[in-house]
Amino acid sequence: MRSEKEPLSISTLKNKRINALQIVNLIMAIDMVREVTPLTQGDCFSVFSRIKSRFDFPVHNHEEMELTLILNGGGAKRVIGDHIKVISDFELVLIGSNLPHGWFTHNCSSNNIQEVTVQFHKDLLDDRLLRRNQLNPVRQLFEEAKRGLLFPEETVRHMAPEITGLSGKNGFSAVLDLFSIFNELSAVADRQVLSDSTFNIERFSYNSRRIENVFEFMNANFSKQITLKEVSKVANMPEASFSRFIKNRTGYTFVDSLTEIRLGHVVRMLIDTHYSVAEIACKCGFNNMANFNRIFKSKKGCTPKDFRTDYNGHTVFI
Repeated sequence: MRSEKEPLSISTLKNKRINALQIVNLIMAIDMVREVTPLTQGDCFSVFSRIKSRFDFPVHNHEEMELTLILNGGGAKRVIGDHIKVISDFELVLIGSNLPHGWFTHNCSSNNIQEVTVQFHKDLLDDRLLRRNQLNPVRQLFEEAKRGLLFPEETVRHMAPEITGLSGKNGFSAVLDLFSIFNELSAVADRQVLSDSTFNIERFSYNSRRIENVFEFMNANFSKQITLKEVSKVANMPEASFSRFIKNRTGYTFVDSLTEIRLGHVVRMLIDTHYSVAEIACKCGFNNMANFNRIFKSKKGCTPKDFRTDYNGHTVFI
C-alpha cells in the first residue's frame, strides 16, 4: 500500500492570507488523487468496513457522496476542502461530490482504528423528490455536505451502531436504513460545516444529454477498443469540437474519461470475481499490462493485487 504522506502544503493551507481559489489550485496541483470507486450505476450504495492502524491514502475526491465513520482515531488529522484539524475518537463526516478529503495518521497511536465508509451516488435521491416538503431537511443536509459536515460526539455514539450495521443488511430494507440515517442526521442541529463557502472544486457542468449518451456508450463498450471518431459520432459532433466539449463539460479529456470508466469496472471485478489481474485488465480494455499497472497505482495509490487484498471481505454493495 502507498505509504502515508501528509499534504505538502498543509502549513501553507493554514495561512489565512491564502484565498480559496489559491487553495483549490494547490490541492489540484499536489497530492490530489481522483478516486475511481467500485460503485456502479446499478448499485444504490456501498459499505467498506475495516480495522486498521494507520491512515495511508492521500487527499482525493470522487463523484460519489460519502459518509465516513471513524472510531478510535483520535490524534489523526482531517483535511476536508480548505479545512484542516486534528480529530477525536468519534468522527462522523458527510462529504459532498468531488470535495477533496483525506485523513492522516499524524499523532494517532491507536492500532484499533475502526473505519466505515458509505459511498452513494449524488443523485440517489432525485432532486424533484428532495424538493418535496417532507424531504427539505435532507435536501439541506446534502447542500451543506458540499462543504463537508461534521457531527458531534453525541450523534456519533448514537448513530455508530446503525452505520456499522449497514454492512450486514441487503435489499430494499438496507436502502430504507440508509434513508433513515439521512433523516436522523438532517435533524442534528449542532452539525458543523467544515470548508469555506467560497471553496468549490466542482467547476464543471455535467448536465448534458450528449455527455450522458457518450458515457452510456463507453460503459456499454468499455471492453472493446473505442475511438474518438466513434464517440464523436455518438455525440453528433466533429472530433475536434467534441474533444473541446467533453473537456469543458467534465474537466477531463475523452481518453481520461474512458480510462476512469474502465478502472471503475476493474475495481469492481477485483472485488466481485476470482479472475486474475491480467484477465481483468484485458476484459476491461487494457491491453498493455505495464501501462495498466502504472495507471491503476496512480489512481488508487496501490497495486491491483494490494487493492484486492484490502477490499476482499470488507465491502458490501447494495
